[in-house]
Amino acid sequence: MPKRKKSGKAAWVDPDDAPLLTEEFFDRAEIREGDRIIRRGRPPLPSPKQAVKLRLDADVLAAYRKTGEGWQTRINADLRKARKLKAG
Repeated sequence: MPKRKKSGKAAWVDPDDAPLLTEEFFDRAEIREGDRIIRRGRPPLPSPKQAVKLRLDADVLAAYRKTGEGWQTRINADLRKARKLKAG
């Protein structure tokens, strides 16, 4: 039997001794194109939205929240419309 080489934790000689390729393995894998790592997920926006603290009357806030998910986006759209700004 050949001697094993020491190279960290996961050293093996026989390819049959390779660790199992589990879903967790692939979830943590890096995708590369040459030396460049390809990032997964949504690409960064050229001009991302900014978080602000805004004080609104309770009834205004309640009315928007009552409209369900996306209420903050609707506030943004209404403000754009009120200031006559183009969709950005």
